[in-house]
Amino acid sequence: MQREEAIAALAAARDGALSVATMQTVLAWHEAGQAATDHVDNMGCMGTASALGLGLALARPERRVFVFDGDGSLLMQLGSLATIAGARPRNLVHLLFKNGVYHTSGAQEIPGGLTVDFVTMARGAGYRAAFAIGELDELERRLPSLLKDEGPILVELHTTLAEQTPMTAQGGAPFHEQMERLRTRLLAAAS
Repeated sequence: MQREEAIAALAAARDGALSVATMQTVLAWHEAGQAATDHVDNMGCMGTASALGLGLALARPERRVFVFDGDGSLLMQLGSLATIAGARPRNLVHLLFKNGVYHTSGAQEIPGGLTVDFVTMARGAGYRAAFAIGELDELERRLPSLLKDEGPILVELHTTLAEQTPMTAQGGAPFHEQMERLRTRLLAAAS
């Protein structure tokens, strides 16, 4: 599924949930009109969205908390899975957008790529529920339970690469393209 489709479905079902978005999800959440209230952008501190979401969930147990995380971001702080599971926040839904790359910075493959199994890690850490979703209709079907079931819940959303990232939206280029251009220039200068 496309990240923007998943974000739109989550926005439609939000029902007052607090939200924390990191890296690749920030732009899409803003475009879905959801960043104006009860929301925090978590940029510039990769890997900390889940910890920030945990703090919000513990501080406001009467409100649902959505954490929009990236697979590369979560890899930076895998210990947060155990911390969240140990705290047992009943209102936390950890939505992991999995595409196998550091999408925001130029689509470099994350260690392990798409083979990393965050569902197994979350279950092993002690999340109450953890599962993967690869199709938009399945996400839409499960949304009502995500708004009421006890957390912490990890949902690994299998998403495609977006056409625009914070880097390319500002006229940038993916990292591998930048490196190839630099390599070509350096080789030309050396000859």
